[in-house]
Amino acid sequence: MSNARSHAVNPREGAPRGGFKPFRGHGAWTGAGPGTDARVPITDETHRFTALSVRLTGFDGAALEATGLTDTYRAVAAEQLGAGPYARLLHELREPDDSMDDDLREAARAVTYLWYTGSWPGRPPLTVSSRAYAEGLVWKAAGLKAPATDPEGYGSWAGTPDRSAPGDGTGGSGR
Repeated sequence: MSNARSHAVNPREGAPRGGFKPFRGHGAWTGAGPGTDARVPITDETHRFTALSVRLTGFDGAALEATGLTDTYRAVAAEQLGAGPYARLLHELREPDDSMDDDLREAARAVTYLWYTGSWPGRPPLTVSSRAYAEGLVWKAAGLKAPATDPEGYGSWAGTPDRSAPGDGTGGSGR
């Protein structure tokens, strides 16, 4: 199966075929279905990942936690970056700036991309889940709900958007 097809979305389940499961076989997964189903305890690493994400995204910790995806994204980042680069990103990156080396910069960009789109960058991008798409920070920053996720259905995005402040967690949840 080609790489393009291996991550194609199954429209019936809204998740990549085969399901993306970081830490599969390492005790962090309880579900067998597609998509993410992380059961990762909150640790100091979770707090460091959240603090890193706050610096990278510009959203406060409460807004990031409100997505319900912090632990899932932590698991995805650790899996995709690998143990060494992931640990380096958590411990070395204080503020994104021009002094970062290319590897650290790319890791920071990937985590930022994950938060804003619900996908890990690549060709094609790896969609974490339909919920991750709906909770993407890009929609919150624009004060919108992700297309096709509004309970009002198709065309709902044509109406007047919720004008809540970006990043306050009150508007554009996509749920």
